[in-house]
Parts: sequence; C-alpha cells; structure tokens
Amino acid sequence: MTPTGEVSGRRVLGLAVPALGVLAAEPLYLLFDVAVVGRLGALPLAGLAIGGLVLAQVSTQLTFLSYGTTARSARFHGAGRRDDAVGEGVQATWVAVAVGTVVLVVGQLLADPVARLLSGDDDIAGAAVSWLRVALFGAPLILVGLAGNGWMRGVQDTIRPLRYVVAGLALSALLCPVLVHGLLGAPRLELVGSAVANVVGQAVSATLFVVALVRAGVPLRARRDVISAQLRLGRDLIARSLAFQACFLSAAAVAARFGAAAVAGHQVVLQLWNFVTLTLDSLAIAAQTLVGAALGAADRRGATRLAWRVTAWSVVFAALLAVFFLLGRSVIPGLFTTDVDVLAQIDIAWWYFVAIMPLAGVVFALDGVLLGAGDAAYLRTATLASALFGFLPLIWCSLAFGWGLAGIWTGLTVFIVFRMIAVVARVLTGRWAVAGADRQIHANDGTGG
Repeated sequence: MTPTGEVSGRRVLGLAVPALGVLAAEPLYLLFDVAVVGRLGALPLAGLAIGGLVLAQVSTQLTFLSYGTTARSARFHGAGRRDDAVGEGVQATWVAVAVGTVVLVVGQLLADPVARLLSGDDDIAGAAVSWLRVALFGAPLILVGLAGNGWMRGVQDTIRPLRYVVAGLALSALLCPVLVHGLLGAPRLELVGSAVANVVGQAVSATLFVVALVRAGVPLRARRDVISAQLRLGRDLIARSLAFQACFLSAAAVAARFGAAAVAGHQVVLQLWNFVTLTLDSLAIAAQTLVGAALGAADRRGATRLAWRVTAWSVVFAALLAVFFLLGRSVIPGLFTTDVDVLAQIDIAWWYFVAIMPLAGVVFALDGVLLGAGDAAYLRTATLASALFGFLPLIWCSLAFGWGLAGIWTGLTVFIVFRMIAVVARVLTGRWAVAGADRQIHANDGTGG
C-alpha cells in the first residue's frame, strides 16, 4: 500500500477528474436549459433567470451536506470503519430530506414575494413563480444528491457520483426541449416544462444515491448524535458560504454603479474566474478525501506530507492556467464581446485575474486539506475576517472614490492573499491534524485540538 504522504499524481487525478465532472455537469446543463427556454422569448428567459437564482442560492448555502459529509466519512474510511463511513451518508441523507422538505414548504410560501422583490416587474415575477413552484419539488432531491456525493467522496469513490449525476442530467436534457416546446406529441408546457424536466432528472439521481445506500447494507435509522454533529459542522460551512455570497454580490452591485460596460466586463472575467475555481476545487476535493482518510488512520505525518504535495500540484496547475490566460489576453475576451468599452474594462480586471491564480492554487488546496481535517470553524473565521477586513472595504471604497474595476479586483486580490496567509499559517501550526476517526469535535469549536 502506498504511504499516505506519497500518494501518486495518478491517484489524485483519479479522484479529482470525476469530481470535476460532477462540479461542471450542472453548469453545463443550465446553459443548455437557458438555450432551450431562450427560444420562447425574453419573458420566459427572465423568469428562468430569477427562479433559477433563488433555487441556486438555497442549494449553494447547503453544500455542507457534501463537503461536511466528505470530511467525516473520510476519517472513518481511513480507519477501516466502512459501516461508519457509509453511515455518515445515511445521516446526511436524513438531514437532506428534512431540510429539503422545509425548503419546499417555505419556498412555496415565499416564492411570489421573493420573485417580485428580485425582479421588480409583475410579468417577470409571474413567470419566475410558475417555474419556481414546480422546481422547488426538486429541493429535497438536490440535497439528497449533495449528501450522496459527500459520503462517496469520503470512501474515495468519485466515479459513481459522476455516473448518477450525469444520468439525471442526461434525462433532463432529453425531456427539456420535448416538454418546453411540445415535441414528439408531448404537451407544450413552455417555461414550466423546464422545471418538470429538472425535477425528473433530479429524482433519478437522488434515487440512484438512495439505492446505493440501501445496497451498502448499513443501518438506515436516523441517529440524533451524528446528525447533531453534522449540523454543527454545517453551521460553520454555511457561515463561510454566506461570506462569499456577500462579497460577490457586493462586487456586482458596485460594478453596476460604474455603468453597463463595467458590469459587463466584470461579469465576463468573473465567469472565467468561476471556471478556474471549478478546476481548482476538484483538486481540493481530492485533498479533502485523502487527508481525511490519513487522519482517520492516525497518520498525522502522512497527512501533512500529503497537504504540501497536493498544494504543490495545485500551484503548478494554477500557474499553467495563468500562463494560458496571459497568452490569450488578446484573443479570449473577444470570444465574449466585440464592444470596445467592455473590452477596455475586461483589460483592467485581466491582470488581477491572472496574477491571483497561483495564489488561488495554494488557497484552494489548503482549503481542501483543512476541510478534510474537519477544521471548518477555523476556515469560517478566516473567511469572514478576510471578507470584513479585505474584500468588502476595498469594494465599497471603490464606489466611494471611483476606483472602478481596478478597486473591485484589488479587493478580490487582497481577499485571496488574506485567505492564503490564514490557511498556510494554520497548516504550519499542525493544530489542524487531529488524528483518529472519532476526534472530529475540534471542527466545531475552532481550537484545533
């Protein structure tokens, strides 16, 4: 068996590439969904945008069901306690069903006022609500899928989640144009057809994850102690996620104050940044899985070696991406727009975008390491501090002093630098590396053990 700290690049990629497939599948399907609905006209497309934004915000805040479950499951897997590792998935699935049901009920009650608040237009709000009332039935299914991804990553199986997610999305992709446009003799449901297709596909994926749990042969009853521990971990991850949302929503709001060209340029570079973070996040997932297993096996030294090894690979990969985007500076922006003013704004943000990539390689890898160690409370505090003292002040100063995109992307750069300092300092202390499958309580009090 390969020593923990000497895990091969092939092994890391074997975990990271399927994880990247799962991360990328949903955004790619959403682009297809937009293309199908877009042929109905501007109003249905606007309704989909508002409804989709509401549902996406809900699922984004609840990703602890995947990341938190991976951290806990990986420890048991590393300790050779298979039933306990899979059992984390059982308890996370119970949480998913309960929380998803609450989201469904509350969402139905608030769909109309929230859509009106976001859209500011009765017609757009009406279209959004018609989509959202159906799509909300997928909320418990989405969360079950997150829980399934979590425990399977924990036991170092990233292939089955990819198959399950792709199976559901493939069915949605087949049904979407049929139901939206009434093809092959199906009723023409228009915008509502998109929501129905989504829910059907989500039901398929969720069913596959549940069947995998049943076939694993572990007890399926709910355990209050495990669920409580998962929710405490989830509390920290939700707070961290809210910090990200506050930063990027503020950045978008401030960019909009500088005119259409500025907000358009910001959006183009931000979408490219999201692509970069998606690829780096797949390596972070591999780090999370492997580090959690190492600590579960009480191999602190191996976990530490692995942390720096994966970080080095992540930095090299991020640097290669930076070189690619640097060389493509004169070509890539033109693929998104030909507007001279927008291109000028993109050029302002481009240098920051390229410069922070290698730093992000460090941040994402060590984020994954600390998540794998269950050190969510420290990550929560570090992210909130970086946002409050780095990103947000510079964003609002940009508005006050007219710094434009240069100020906004300086804020993002400082945010990345602060987070990098925080995670490097934490890993150097060694306090994150708490060994043993049952020693996970430090994740909830931030002490590091």
